[in-house]
Amino acid sequence: MQDRLTSLDQDAIDRAIGNHKRERLPAMDRFWSYFRNESEPVPSAGMGAGRRERLAQEAGLPTRLTGRDPLIDDRARSRREIVIENDIAWRVQTMVDFLFGQPIQVLSTARNAKQREKIDAFLDAMWEQSGGVALLQDMALLGHVFGHIDLALRLDENDLTLFGAIARGNADANDLINICRAIQIEVVEPRRGIPIVDQGDYRNLQAYVIHFEPEGTERSERTKRWLFAGRNAQDEQTRGFTEVITGTTRRVMIDGKVVEQSKARLLEGELPIAHVQNTSQPFRFEGLGEVEPLIPLQDELNTRLSDRASRVTMQTFKMYLARGIDGFDATAVGPGQIWATDNIDASIESFGGDADSPSEVAHIGEIREALDKTSGVPPVATGVVRARIGNLSSANALRITLMGLLSKNARKRVTYGRGIERMSEMALKAIDAAGILEIDPRDRGVRIAWPDPLPTDIEGDIRAAKGKVELGVEEDTVLGELGYKPSDAGVV
Repeated sequence: MQDRLTSLDQDAIDRAIGNHKRERLPAMDRFWSYFRNESEPVPSAGMGAGRRERLAQEAGLPTRLTGRDPLIDDRARSRREIVIENDIAWRVQTMVDFLFGQPIQVLSTARNAKQREKIDAFLDAMWEQSGGVALLQDMALLGHVFGHIDLALRLDENDLTLFGAIARGNADANDLINICRAIQIEVVEPRRGIPIVDQGDYRNLQAYVIHFEPEGTERSERTKRWLFAGRNAQDEQTRGFTEVITGTTRRVMIDGKVVEQSKARLLEGELPIAHVQNTSQPFRFEGLGEVEPLIPLQDELNTRLSDRASRVTMQTFKMYLARGIDGFDATAVGPGQIWATDNIDASIESFGGDADSPSEVAHIGEIREALDKTSGVPPVATGVVRARIGNLSSANALRITLMGLLSKNARKRVTYGRGIERMSEMALKAIDAAGILEIDPRDRGVRIAWPDPLPTDIEGDIRAAKGKVELGVEEDTVLGELGYKPSDAGVV
C-alpha cells in the first residue's frame, strides 16, 4: 500500500495546524476554562494596590460588575461584589461518575471457550496497564468538556514480533499478560489532536496529527485575547512537537525537524486511532459536549448571584441619617449609646436592612431549573434530596427521578463503548499479525459489561440470575452481567 504521507507535505500539515489553532482551539480553551474555572492573580487599580484573584468565569460577567473589558483591559475599576458558583463542573463530574464511576469489563466474543479465556486475560491486563478505570475517567472527562476524544494505540512492533517468533501463534494467558508492556492505549487531548479527514467521507481519517507548542495547554491571558480577537493564527511558524500518524507510517518532528520516522506493519494500513463522540452529531466529525450549552446559563446565574450579593451588602447593615446632632459621625452606633442636643429640630432616621425580593429568588430558581434540564443532571444525582421530589423509598422511584441522566448515560455507553471496542479489536489484530496468538477475524469481537450506576438489590439480582440460568442462558453471560468473570466463581 502506498504511503499516505506522500500526499501530506509539510505545507499541508502546517495548514491543518493553523486551521486548528484558528478555528477550534479558541472554543476549546473557552470550554476548559469554564469547566476548570481557574483563578489567576491580576493587578488591582489604585494607589498601593496589591494583587487579587480573578476567576475564569468572570469573563462572562457584564462590565458593570467587573469594571473592565476582558479583551482590552486587565485592570479593574469600581469592581462590585463578584459571586461565581461553578454549576458546570459538578454536573460534568457527575456525568463522568455515572458513566465510569466503576470498572467495566471488556469480554471476548470468541467462539472457543479456551480462546475466550486467553483473550479476556489479555484485554484485562492491557486496559489495566494503560491506566484502567482512571484512563476511562480521563477519556470521559475530556470528552464531556470538548465534545469528543481520541484514543491512540501505541505498539512496540519489534518486541511484539520477537515474542511472536517465540510463541508461534499459541501463547498462553500468562504470556499474553506479559506482552502488554509492548501495547499501550493513550488518550489524546482534543486541543492537541488534529484529524485530517477524508474530504469525501467525514467518518474516515487520512491521517492524524498530534501537535503541541512550548506553551502547552496553558495559555496566557494575552494569548487568549489574541485568539478570541480572530487574528490570523496561521501567520505563526509551526514550532514544538508534531507527530503525524498514518496507517503505514509514523513521523515525529521537533521544531520542524524530523527526529523519528518508522513504518507500521502489524495493522496493515489501519490508522491506530479510535474517535469517540461524547454525544453523536450527525454528519460532523466532532461530537457535542456538555459545557457549551451550559455557558449562557452559567453566565446568567453568576450575574444574578453577583447582583444579589451587591444588594445584600448594601442592605444588610442599617444606615443612619442624623440632623442637628454634633459629633454624631465621630461616635460609634451601639446599644446604650446616648446623644444629647439642644436642637429641637434634631432627628435620626434609619434606612437599609435586608429586604425580601421574591422576583429575584424566583429568577435564580428558574435558572437553576434550566441548568438541570439542559444538562440532565438534577441535584439529587449528587445526594442533595429536596422535599419536593417526593418519596424515594424504592429503586424504581429513584430511576424515574434520574430518567434524563440515565437515558443520556445509555446513549454515551454506545459512543464510548465503540471506541473501547475498536481499541480492543485493533490490539487483537496486532497480536495475531505478530504471530503471538492466532485469532480468526470473526473471533476478535468484544462486548462490554457495564455496571449499574445506581445501587442495586443484590439479593434480587441473584434471584434474577438464577432464573436466567434455569431458562438456558449461559453461565458466563449471567456472571458477566453481575460483574464477575467465570474464574471468579470457580467456573472453568
